[in-house]
Formats: sequence, structure tokens, C-alpha cells
Amino acid sequence: MTTKHENIISTKQDNTDDDCLIGECCPLAIPYPRNPAVALVRSQKKDQTLPTGPQGPLGRLEDLLGQPSNAICADCGSPDPKWVSLSLGVFICIKCSGVHRNLGVHISKVLSVKLDEWSDEQVDLLVDLGGNAAANLKYEALLPDNVKKPKPDSSIEERADFIRKKYEQQQFLDSSLQTALVVQSTRHGHSHSGPLHDKRHYDKQATTSRIHGLGQAFRNSWRRKEPEYKPSRKMTSTNSNNSSSSHCNNNTSPGMVEFVGLIKVNIVRGTNLAVRDVMTSDPYVILSLGQQSMKTRVIKSSLNPVWNERLMLSIPDPIPPLKLQVYDKDTFTTDDHMGEAEIDIQPLVSAAKAYENSSITESMQLGKWIATKDNTLVKDSVINLVDGKVKQEIVLKLQNVERGVLQIELECVPLSQ
Repeated sequence: MTTKHENIISTKQDNTDDDCLIGECCPLAIPYPRNPAVALVRSQKKDQTLPTGPQGPLGRLEDLLGQPSNAICADCGSPDPKWVSLSLGVFICIKCSGVHRNLGVHISKVLSVKLDEWSDEQVDLLVDLGGNAAANLKYEALLPDNVKKPKPDSSIEERADFIRKKYEQQQFLDSSLQTALVVQSTRHGHSHSGPLHDKRHYDKQATTSRIHGLGQAFRNSWRRKEPEYKPSRKMTSTNSNNSSSSHCNNNTSPGMVEFVGLIKVNIVRGTNLAVRDVMTSDPYVILSLGQQSMKTRVIKSSLNPVWNERLMLSIPDPIPPLKLQVYDKDTFTTDDHMGEAEIDIQPLVSAAKAYENSSITESMQLGKWIATKDNTLVKDSVINLVDGKVKQEIVLKLQNVERGVLQIELECVPLSQ
């Protein structure tokens, strides 16, 4: 049941292998033929290796952004890109980042330069991949004259068409590189032709605070795996359909979507959740917004789990409700349903838009969502402006389950930021 808001205030490792450019830790690693152009990029990449000293990962990341090839979006040429495809090693603008997110994390894992936390290992990976120059040399090797790259003012349809052809369909790779991709995949013991066409592959985005050992993480994502969630036959048809769509949306072909901003969701804790394993449960939360879906880690043997896990999703236009589903993780049987909820984030987005250019420094209340018997709130939920950020704390009762409460925190980041 979609809840309604009331009384909202309306206010204005350095890779030295001569046969590989990007290193085996990346799932898209492809042996390159020996040619002067590749040798030049490889030489430049080695010169760009940055120290891991007191400068820190964010400082190193800014240094990478300062390099000429990385100072514009790899796909459309927009200046000052603030987003990164960690798996592809490219710096991209926010408009192109929305298309990359729709490709699925098995192709492009998107992070924000400013909003995400970065480690030295992640920056090392970007250095090894070579940045925009190396990526475009690879993915645009045979760009036909009749195919034009998008421009900063291009429509979302033009961006999506080009980006899908470039990274998902790999239409601009030369035949030797495409053959090498199959050989590389076979060498690692895979029978399929590559991760881009493995429709059963599903890999949900994890928060950057839980990324350890990126090389191993990418190798794991290269393997075929089934979704962790298995829809329960005991669920109603409506719940089954919702659950299925939330887990398979990364493998569908979504339509052209415009994005109006980002929403950062902190799954704080669950309280008095339903028992599904005799005496306890192993809960996790699935977060869905439109065609996007993300999943928290599983908390073992707890009816009062504490996640404190931050997830981030793009906000599509029109703005759909934010959906939360809680499940009990089972090893040998289907995962059990432990409740669900929907949140109308339109008032939060409206408040963030109204105050995106505000110079107000003190905290202030922007609106309130009143707890009543007709909605799922445990207590009133307030939208606040805190340090220039629009945030909302929500404590709500889970629906379609005998009991359970979920506490979350929301923050909306407008597109312009």
C-alpha cells in the first residue's frame, strides 16, 4: 500500500603484461594485439600511476580527473564528469551515468566521485584500466563514420543507443578483439561467450563500504551465478510478480528513462521481525525504484538486525514509489517473505529541488508526514534541511506479514548536484 504524505510545506597492480591493457582483475579484460597505438596508451598509463601516500584516495581520484582525457565524459564529451564506471574504467557525466546504470552492474558499475567513499584499491583499479583514453581506444576502435558520438546536449535516447552499442553490444571493437574476448573467457573455464550476453547472470550493486579486494570481487562477478533470492511458491501472485520484477530488471531492456536526481537510502535496522526459521530468521532487504534493484547483506539469526547499510539509486521521471521487501535467507529452500513497504518519495524530491541552491546553513523543518491509523508509520516522519542536505527519517510497519518494523533514512540529491 503506497503511503501518503500530509502537511508538506510548499517552499521555494601496475599491469606490465604486453598482451593485456587492463589487467586480469577486470571481467572485460581483453588481450590486445601489439601495435604502436596501444603501446603509447600503455606507456602513458604507467606514467600516470599515482602514489598511495598521505594524499589519500580522493586526492588521487581528483588527480586522475585532472588528466585531459578524463576531464570530459568518455561518451558524450560533457566537461567535468563526476561519475565513474569502475568496471569499465571511464569517467562519465551524470546523464550518461543513468544509461550506464540501466546496463546492469555486470557491465557497468557506477560510482560517484563526490558521494561515494573511495579506497586506494579502487583508485588503483582505475589507474590500471587507463582512463577514458584507453577505454575509447578499445571500445571505439572501429567507430563508423556514420555513427556519431552523443554531445553534451544530446537526448537520452541518443545517449542510450550509442552507449549500448559501445559497451553492451561492443559493435565498435575490431574482430580480433572480439575473438580475443572469447579466448580469454574460455581460458578461465567459461563456456559462454562473455558476461555481456549471459542473461542468467545477476549481480546486485553493493555499497562501497563493503568492497574489499576488488580483484577478487571482479573475478567473482565474472562467474555465472543465480540470483540469491528464489521466489517462494507460497507467496501470492502479486508478491511473486513484484519480487520477480525487482530481481530481473537488470536483465531486461528498459525504455529510455530521464533521471531527476539520486536517492541515498540508509537501511538502519529492523525490529521484532517475523520468525521464519523455527526460532529466528536470517533477514535481508531488497530496495527497488522503478527498474533498479539493490540488496543488503544477510544478517544471520536475528529478529532485530542492524544493517546501517547505505544504498544509492537514480530517481527516474516520473517518480515511482520506493519499494522495500524483506526476506529470510534459506540455503536449501526458497527464501521466505518477511514483509514489504512502499514510500512516496515525491515530497522529498520536491523539497530537495526547492532548496538545491539554498544558502541556508542552519537546520530547519521542511515538512512532516503524519503517522495515522491509515498509513504504516510508527511515528511522524519529518523532512529536514541539515547542512544543506534534504533528509528524511522513517520508521514504518511492514505490510503483508504478522509483525515487523523497519527504520530507514533517506537523502535526496538533485540532478544539478
